[in-house]
Amino acid sequence: MLRRGNEIWKYSMLLHKEENMKRTFAIAAAVMMAFGSSVAMADDEPSADEIEKIKAAVAEWGCEGGTYEKESEGTGVFEAEDVKCKAGQYDFRLTKDFKVFAIIAD
Repeated sequence: MLRRGNEIWKYSMLLHKEENMKRTFAIAAAVMMAFGSSVAMADDEPSADEIEKIKAAVAEWGCEGGTYEKESEGTGVFEAEDVKCKAGQYDFRLTKDFKVFAIIAD
């Protein structure tokens, strides 16, 4: 009889752990979605003049195209995403002075 009661207790604890894990996962997923959407909204559209300067900087590397963004956190960083180059597709990061400081394979 004691053994049967012990098995029921173990099963009860297992169900309790499973429910806690589901609850924790749901909360973590909600936080990640909220954080992810706020990060996605953190970029601004660069002006036409800024876009031309970004294109010129990217062209110096023999690349073209892509989409352009300006960080709105006050860092002054510009981004050129999905830029086409002979060697493949890349993301560029530029300083506020339009100097390339990072090229990342996409």
